[in-house]
Amino acid sequence: MEKIIEELRANEVGKVKANEPLSNHTTIKVGGPADIFVEPDSIDKLIKTMEIIQKNKLPWRVIGRGSNLLVSDEGIVGVVIKLAKGMDNLDIDGTTVRVGAGYSFIVLANALGRKGLSGFEFAGGIPGSVGGAVYMNAGAHGSDVSKVLEKARVLFPDGAVEWLTNEDMEYSYRTSILQKKRPGIVLEAVFNLQEGDRDIIAAEMKKHRTYRRDTQPVKPCCGSVFRNPLPEHAGKLMQDAGLKGYSIGGAQISELHGNFIVNNGTAKAADVLALIEYMKETALERNGIELHTEVEIVERKAKGNA
Repeated sequence: MEKIIEELRANEVGKVKANEPLSNHTTIKVGGPADIFVEPDSIDKLIKTMEIIQKNKLPWRVIGRGSNLLVSDEGIVGVVIKLAKGMDNLDIDGTTVRVGAGYSFIVLANALGRKGLSGFEFAGGIPGSVGGAVYMNAGAHGSDVSKVLEKARVLFPDGAVEWLTNEDMEYSYRTSILQKKRPGIVLEAVFNLQEGDRDIIAAEMKKHRTYRRDTQPVKPCCGSVFRNPLPEHAGKLMQDAGLKGYSIGGAQISELHGNFIVNNGTAKAADVLALIEYMKETALERNGIELHTEVEIVERKAKGNA
């Protein structure tokens, strides 16, 4: 790995670190080290990073702000790429918004609201980056990315860069084509919004923030643990089973919302994984429902974009 680190640094792709603890880069504050951790500060440098990764046949994955991500205590083999500074451009032209993958999803929602642009109100309480949101079709309050995305610029492992339309993304509930069929890295996104009343938009976003504050934990967590098995809701299933507040090690099912696991300060990824399994077993035994995780669980190998 030392030679690859030297090659990345020689090409000045951005920050390059060895054995970087991913607990520093996930919202739940757990996760072992990445063999190599890279923060490219431009699209060109990200493309160069991917070229070096492919030449050396290394496993890789991308993270944004580390939400909806659970990394094992053993960490991740290969290269972890974080999209942040230098990948956070923003251009607003009328009702068309072009934004870099590293831009905060919440900050973007607030900025668009202040501009009087409507359609992004749902995003005001969703943590993470634009890239991650586009990748997984993030949503809340009856809307999601698929409702506002025009197209996404994507880097594929072979170095090809393509604009994928909304239709090309093959969106469904919390999924896109990038998760399985065509793994790639979201570089930028273009959203189409509508002109709206700033006061109405502000009121709607305040309502969402208040709801989130009153019903979701503020302690470190990874977001919703399970996809809702509609018409049922995972949080309600856990609540009915009396599991709110149930702990394993330093991981606890939130007392506010049964579909959130919080880190009480000492959690290991193993604690969170054990709690997830217990929740799944409970739903299956009590309700005959097989729960599927929304949070992406990353073991000691990885490939993709989050």
